[in-house]
Amino acid sequence: MSRQDDRSGPRGRGIEWHAGDMPYSPEFGDHFYSRSDGRAECGHVFIAGNGLPERWRDNRNFTVAELGFGTGLNFCETWRLWRRERGSEGHLLFVSFEKYPLRADEIARALSVWPELAEFSKRLVEHWPDNPPAAARIDFDDNVALELHVGDALERLTSWPDRADAWFLDGFAPDRNPDMWSADLMKQVHDHTVPGGSFATYSAAGWVRRNLKAAGFAVEKRKGFGGKREMCIGLRAED
Repeated sequence: MSRQDDRSGPRGRGIEWHAGDMPYSPEFGDHFYSRSDGRAECGHVFIAGNGLPERWRDNRNFTVAELGFGTGLNFCETWRLWRRERGSEGHLLFVSFEKYPLRADEIARALSVWPELAEFSKRLVEHWPDNPPAAARIDFDDNVALELHVGDALERLTSWPDRADAWFLDGFAPDRNPDMWSADLMKQVHDHTVPGGSFATYSAAGWVRRNLKAAGFAVEKRKGFGGKREMCIGLRAED
């Protein structure tokens, strides 16, 4: 049974909390991460799917980009692993595109179930803006920075001047939020990926794979997380 929070999030978006403090979006009819274990899902899909942290060992400077910041779970887990592998060496830039950013208290509540992330979520929440602007950058210790772009993903990514080494495609499920998986957006993801760069996503929907292939990625299906049979990874060709 769900309980509606007594306050609405930014831009009128509501959030519900299901059993175990599981955040749920009534707008998209979907949970923010796997109900079995969101952190383990992040490790299986996004971290391992992009060949991290192995790729960091040969790259002192690395950019991860993400569609859908959500609770910040992927960011905090990536930060934790970066520190473990690189310490204060090099620089990690994590860039995320999010239309409806959560409030700091919502992020804190959602991430509180993982004590391994306590330090990172605490620092994220401490620096989280009350009303995130269209573009915000937060520089943390350990040479880690978060760049948040708020608004329509296609519009914001089209105007982003940089490219990512790895992409986490983590919008709500394609059948609930098809705009986050459109052919136009997948093309922008490809064009904002370095040659030889990668993506990973929990989705293996046929039309999503076709959009990624049409954008220019070499797409491969892999075993999904938990009870999900398949997921997808892909590479942009070397120039």
